[in-house]
Amino acid sequence: METADTPPHGGPTGRTGTTDAAPATAPVPQLSLELLVHGVGGTTPEKMLGDPRVERITGDDTAACYRRTDDADAEERPGDHLSEPVREAYCWSNLTSGNGARALWLILVPFMVANLAHWMRPAAPPEHRAQRIYDLLVRLLALTLTVLLAAAACEVALDLTAWQCAGTPVCVAGKSWLGFLSPDNAGWWSVPGRRLALASVVPLMVVGFLWWLSHRTWSAYESASPPPRRPGASRDTPAEERTALNLDGFWYGRRLVARLRAAHTTAGILTIAAALLVASLRTDRRAGDGTLVVLGQGLTASVVLLAAGTVLVVWRTARSEAAPDDGSDHPAVRALPYAALGVLALTAVHAGWARPGARSHGPLPGVAAFGGIAVLQGALVLALAVTAWFLWRAARDEARTALRGMGGPAVALLSCAVGGVLSGGVAVRFADWIGGPAAPGRDHAPIPGPPVLLSWQASVIPALLVVVAVVAVLAGIRVIVVRNRVAEDVPGLYDPRERPDALRTRRIAGTIARAGLTDAAPVLVAATAAVTLTLGAGAVAGAWITDQAPGRATAGAPPVLHAAAETAESLGSWLMGAGVILLLAMGRRAYRDHSARRTIGILWDVGTFWPRAAHPFAPPCYAERAVPDLTWRMATWTERFDGRLVISGHSQGSVLAAAAVWQLDLVTRSRVALLTYGSPLERLYGRWFPAYFGPPALTGLHREMDDWRNLWRFTDPIGGPIRLTCEDGRRIDEGPLRDPLAFGRTLQNPLPAQILGHGDYQADPVFDKVRAELIARLGPRIPPPRTEQEPAHGSSGRSSA
Repeated sequence: METADTPPHGGPTGRTGTTDAAPATAPVPQLSLELLVHGVGGTTPEKMLGDPRVERITGDDTAACYRRTDDADAEERPGDHLSEPVREAYCWSNLTSGNGARALWLILVPFMVANLAHWMRPAAPPEHRAQRIYDLLVRLLALTLTVLLAAAACEVALDLTAWQCAGTPVCVAGKSWLGFLSPDNAGWWSVPGRRLALASVVPLMVVGFLWWLSHRTWSAYESASPPPRRPGASRDTPAEERTALNLDGFWYGRRLVARLRAAHTTAGILTIAAALLVASLRTDRRAGDGTLVVLGQGLTASVVLLAAGTVLVVWRTARSEAAPDDGSDHPAVRALPYAALGVLALTAVHAGWARPGARSHGPLPGVAAFGGIAVLQGALVLALAVTAWFLWRAARDEARTALRGMGGPAVALLSCAVGGVLSGGVAVRFADWIGGPAAPGRDHAPIPGPPVLLSWQASVIPALLVVVAVVAVLAGIRVIVVRNRVAEDVPGLYDPRERPDALRTRRIAGTIARAGLTDAAPVLVAATAAVTLTLGAGAVAGAWITDQAPGRATAGAPPVLHAAAETAESLGSWLMGAGVILLLAMGRRAYRDHSARRTIGILWDVGTFWPRAAHPFAPPCYAERAVPDLTWRMATWTERFDGRLVISGHSQGSVLAAAAVWQLDLVTRSRVALLTYGSPLERLYGRWFPAYFGPPALTGLHREMDDWRNLWRFTDPIGGPIRLTCEDGRRIDEGPLRDPLAFGRTLQNPLPAQILGHGDYQADPVFDKVRAELIARLGPRIPPPRTEQEPAHGSSGRSSA
C-alpha cells in the first residue's frame, strides 16, 4: 500500500495525489485489462483473442502484445469498455520455436540439464554457507562438460582421423580425402605432428561455433533490461516468504554469462592445446631432443597457468541478483580466450616441427583423460549430493521437495550421462565408419579405435534401458490400478439421471490416471540416476582394470558370458550412435516442418525458463526477454491509464506471469490480480525448484498482490493446485474443474464432450465466473481521486500483515 510520502500512480486520469483532484461526482471511467499469456507450444494471437482481425500494440516479430482491431484504441474511449475487460495477448512462442535453426539447440541438451541443476537446490535460508558451495560445484561440473565436448571433438579429429587412420595405410586406402596425410605419400602434411595441427582446426571450429552461438543469443536475450523501480512502502512480508525472483537483477545476466563464456571458451581451446602437447612431448622425450622438450614444457606450463585462471574465473563468477549486473569485466578475463588462442597457435607450430623418424602408432597419448573426466564428474556429483542434503535439512519447507533435495544432484548426474552418450556415440560410430567393416577395438580392426572407456560406457547402456523399461512397465501397471479405482467415482461427478457408460467412464478414469504419472516423475529420475551412477562407476572400473576392449576382457569367460558382453557392447555402440543421429534428424526435420519445430519448441519452453547461471553454452533463457516484456507492459499501462489489470497465464505462461508480477514494484503489484490455469507453479516448479517456487515464496507472492485465483483439473498432466489459503480464509484454488463438462449426450451437448485435459480452460463456465470476480474485487483497490482526509488506498478485504 502507499504511504503519505509515496505518491500514487499518475496518469491521464489526473490522479496526482494532491488536493487538485477532480470532483468525486464526476469520476473518470476506469479501464480493465486482461493480459493473456499462452503456454508451451505457443499459439497465434488470433486464437488467443478469438478474432481473425488483430493488431500488434507493442513489440516485434519475436514477442509482442496484440489486441482485437476493435480494441486497439480502447484507452481513448474507456466508456465503451466498462462491462468487459480489454483483452490483450502476449505471444512469446518465437522466443523458443520460431526459427528452424533453433532446433539445432538439441545438441546442447547436456548443457541445459546442467544449468537446471543450479536452480534445483533446496530452499535453505539465504545465509546458509552450503548455498555458495552448491552453486560452485554445479559451475565446476558444467565446466567439465565443456572439456568433455572438446575432448570428444579432439578424439574424432585428432586421434581417430589424423593419428590412427591417416597413419595406417590400410585405413587410408579408398579414402582420397585422407591421401595427402598418408606417410606413404611422403608429403609435407604426412608428418604426424603436422597432421595433428591441421586436424585441430575441427575441434577449434566446434568451440568457436559454441562461442558465436552463445554471444549471439546473449545479445538477443540477456540484453532485455528490467524496468526502473519506484520507491514505495511494502507490506510486511516475512523474510522466509521472500524469493530471489523479485530482485531487480534476477533476469539480467549479461555480465555473468559473458564471464562464463570467456572461461568455457578458454577451457575448450586449452583442451585442444593439451591434446597436441601430449603427442609431441612423448615423441620428443623418446628422441631425446632437449630443445623441443624444453619448449614443450614451457607450453605445458602456459596451458596449466591459463587453466588455473579459467577455474578461478568460474570459481568467482557467482550470480549477483540484488541489482542488474551491467558492469564491465576485468580486461584479464576478456583476454583469456585470446591468450588461449595464442598458446594453441604456438603449440600447433611446436607440434608441426619436423621430427625425423616420428610416426603415429596406437591410440593418441592422453586418451586416459576421458577416464579422468568421468571420475572428476562423479566426485563433483557426490559432493553436490552431500551439499544438497545439508541444504535440505536446513530448508524452510521440505515437505513436497522432490527427492528430498536430491533433485539437483540427480539431474546433474544425468547431464553428465547425456554428455557421455553424445560424445561417446559420435566417437564410436565415427570409428566404425572410418575403420571400415571391422569394428574398432578388435584384433582384426585396421585401427585401435576410440578409448576403451567409451566402449565400456556403450556396454552398460542396454542395462540402463532395461531399468528404464521396467520403471515404465511399473508406471503402466500403476495407471491401470488407479484407473480402476477412479472409475468407481467418475459417474458421481455428473447428473445421476445420465445413463452410465462403462467405456466413457474408463476413458475418463484412464485420463486421470495418466495425468497422475507426473507426480511419479521423481521415482523415474531417482531410478535412472542411481542406475546411471552404478553402471558408470562399473564402466570406469572396468576400463581401468583392463587396457583392452571389453571383448578381450571376457575372452576367457564362458561362451554365454562372452557372447553377452559382445552383444552388449555392439548394441550399446549402436544405441549411442543412434541417439546422436536421432537428435540430428529431429533438428533437420524441425528446420523443414513447422509442426515438428513447434513440438521441439515445447522442450525448450520447459527446459530453458531459467537464466544461464552455470553453463554459458546452454540454450538461451527466453524468460530474460519475456519477463521484462510483461513487467514493462504491466508497469507502464497501470501508470499511464490508472486502470485495473488481470494477468492471465496458462501452463508455462502462468510461470512467466508469476515471475513478472514478482518483478513489479510493490505499489504496482498491489494493483494487479493473477489468474492461472493449468499451472505447474506448485506441482512441478514448487517441487523441483523449492528455493524459488516453494510454498513460502508463493505465499509471499499472494501477500503482496491484490488477488490470485488458480483453476485446475484432475485430467491435467501438467497443471495442479497451488495448495495455499488466502489470509481471509478463501482458497486460491478453484477446482478440480469437471472434465469433460458433460458425461454423455444431452440436449445441450448432443455430441460427446471432449476431454480437455491441459487445454481450453476458457471453455469452462467457471473461467468467466472467476475472471469476473477478480475484476470486481480489483475495482475497490483503485478508488476515485481522493481528498487530503482520505487514505491513500482503500481496503481490499485482506489484511496486510
